[in-house]
Amino acid sequence: MPLTSEEAPKHHHDANRSGVQLVAGRSQKPLQIVEPSPAWASTFAALAQQIRNALGDRALAVEHVGSTSVPGLLAKDVIDVDLVVADPGDEAAYVGCLEKTAGFVFYFRDLSPGAYQHRFFGRDGPPVWVNLHVYGPDCPEVARHCIFRDWLRTNERDRDLYAQVKRDAMAASCNAGETMREYNARKQPVIRQILDRAFKATGLLEPGDE
Repeated sequence: MPLTSEEAPKHHHDANRSGVQLVAGRSQKPLQIVEPSPAWASTFAALAQQIRNALGDRALAVEHVGSTSVPGLLAKDVIDVDLVVADPGDEAAYVGCLEKTAGFVFYFRDLSPGAYQHRFFGRDGPPVWVNLHVYGPDCPEVARHCIFRDWLRTNERDRDLYAQVKRDAMAASCNAGETMREYNARKQPVIRQILDRAFKATGLLEPGDE
């Protein structure tokens, strides 16, 4: 699966979430960001191997995304993983294996327009919290996550900018008694600015396009 997509710049907006179907409830992790840990990379590597062992060649791609995938970036102490399967709608092909073999809990499916048949699984710590997102091949959302990750890994200025936005958003959300959803919403304008710079640098957007 390519890590770039011509569709990636066209859809970076909030999806209509009218099609979310809850499968199980999840406890809320306290709002907190921590300093970067060198253990995040090896933790992901172990998780990726567990997922591949559970699914075999049904796991078309297993990507470490989110802030823990960027060395030197502070983050919520949660490993975010994008898993690509041939057809997210064919839940029989992967849900049972992820639950029984890899120890994940299936929390929801999102059939909303623009959600790309997203399925969401998790593991709650200790020792580590994991968010596992399941998408189909060539999904623009996976491409966006990987482009954002790769850009921050190599662009110190935007990495520092994003770190400060995370600090500010966390402080504001904690002071307001908000949840993770509001914290994430506070970051969106800067995330989109950074993504546009990454899209232009990789030729997915022309200068002047938005």
